[in-house]
Amino acid sequence: MRLGVLDIGSNTVHLLVMDAHRGARPLPAYSHKEELRLSEHMDEGNRLSAEGATRLREFVEEALRIAEDKGVEDLMAFATSAIRESVNGEEVLAGIKAATQVDIEVLSGQDEARLTFLAVRRWFGWSSGRLLVLDIGGGSLEIASGIDEEPDVAVSLPLGAGRLTRDHFTADPPPTDEVRALRRHVRAEIARVVGKVSRYGQADHAVATSKTFRQLARIAGAAPSHEGVNVRRVLGHADLVGWTDRLARMSTGERAELPGVSEGRAPQLPAGAIVADATMDLFGVAQLEVCPWALREGVILRRLDAMPE
Repeated sequence: MRLGVLDIGSNTVHLLVMDAHRGARPLPAYSHKEELRLSEHMDEGNRLSAEGATRLREFVEEALRIAEDKGVEDLMAFATSAIRESVNGEEVLAGIKAATQVDIEVLSGQDEARLTFLAVRRWFGWSSGRLLVLDIGGGSLEIASGIDEEPDVAVSLPLGAGRLTRDHFTADPPPTDEVRALRRHVRAEIARVVGKVSRYGQADHAVATSKTFRQLARIAGAAPSHEGVNVRRVLGHADLVGWTDRLARMSTGERAELPGVSEGRAPQLPAGAIVADATMDLFGVAQLEVCPWALREGVILRRLDAMPE
């Protein structure tokens, strides 16, 4: 059957159409996305602005038209940290449902981590042993570890690249003292959960998902996206350390000229690199392998698993 997933993230809203059936690998058929950057449409009271709510509703309406044109039989819609933490998030989603009949599920941070973990497990298989899965989004950092399809532990921290850039940096490039302060903050937050995750055992395979990790891997020498999803891509911690310092000294325009870095994501890449560096260091990870599947695929796999035989 043809399934559609509408992913409302802190940076990007994305409709992914996939051909899938139970027991088979989902195959992407069509993709449509826009960088709404909802996290930047929050006021000081953490309310989504009227403009942000309008743009989101318009995208959902457009996604519905596209899904119908592409023959989608079942559309699943979910929202992550930007809507989850907005004080008027439920009100915004209720308005969208009234206008479009689309029921948007708000995922918890732990649900994000669990579903992303499921996607990674299915991609790499049982031979990977114990997985450690890291995902840096716009609003949060997800960490999960386990030996099965359900992780032993799933953690979500408010350390998304967009959120940290907005809350901690006042200039471009950011001042050295702000970079140092953010580094301390990020490491203190991650250090609090290292024991909770590591108590289950050392990972056999450390994996990263998300656009932030893909861009960091690319500028550190990983293969470009046009070479396909089956090409192995890795990010070494030694390479990342050097780039973390360099990115903080570069302007947004200079970062956008790096291979694989989009103009829209360039402003938040220094913060993302700080989170990636801290996570790899504190968990003792020398190398991460980048997985092409993540949360959206996890949502589809969960839906397929729930279908009757």
